[in-house]
Amino acid sequence: MARTQEQRRAETRARLIAAAADLFARKGFHAVSAEAVADAADRTTGALYDHFGGKEGLLFALLEVWMEQTVADLRPALEEVPALDDRLRALWSGVVRHDQENADAWVLLEFELWLHSVRDPQIGMAVAARFDHARAGLAEGLDRWAEEFDFALPGPTLEVAAQVIALVLGAAFQYRLDPAAVPEHVVLAGLRNLLGLQVPSAPHAAPAARKEKRP
Repeated sequence: MARTQEQRRAETRARLIAAAADLFARKGFHAVSAEAVADAADRTTGALYDHFGGKEGLLFALLEVWMEQTVADLRPALEEVPALDDRLRALWSGVVRHDQENADAWVLLEFELWLHSVRDPQIGMAVAARFDHARAGLAEGLDRWAEEFDFALPGPTLEVAAQVIALVLGAAFQYRLDPAAVPEHVVLAGLRNLLGLQVPSAPHAAPAARKEKRP
């Protein structure tokens, strides 16, 4: 059956976003032209401007797609997994996204967006609003966790949410350069500290087996 115009537009949008994700992450936002993205997506530059209004709009759309997918992937773990530590672990694993090809591309894209926003006040206002939305959503989740697991947050919820985002993003930037320097248990301990929870002691190494004495 012939595809509808809506289906063709959706495919074009998806192809442009996928091409931008690859090029922006590998080469940087400013080093990639709208024409290069369109060529990589096998679409016209006019189609890119029609869908996104330009590179900035495409970058925002790309990050929104990532955020929506991340929320969809994480919601079951963050709301249904019974243990709090497993929810914290899901939060971290969802950010570093070990199970996907080019899993850390979003970290590079976040940094590209931040760099662009501090140089362009208009874009900066939009990015600041995006962080406001992220903090508010996380704050709601933290309030639910505190009630469900019967603990008190160490400060105003929005402030704690900002600290959690700062820790996770900072850890993700370091992880991108040297995964061994930021093992999961370090991130989990940091999150527990931020939430005012006791950090479990590091497991001790099992004692070495005793050698049998020879007669």
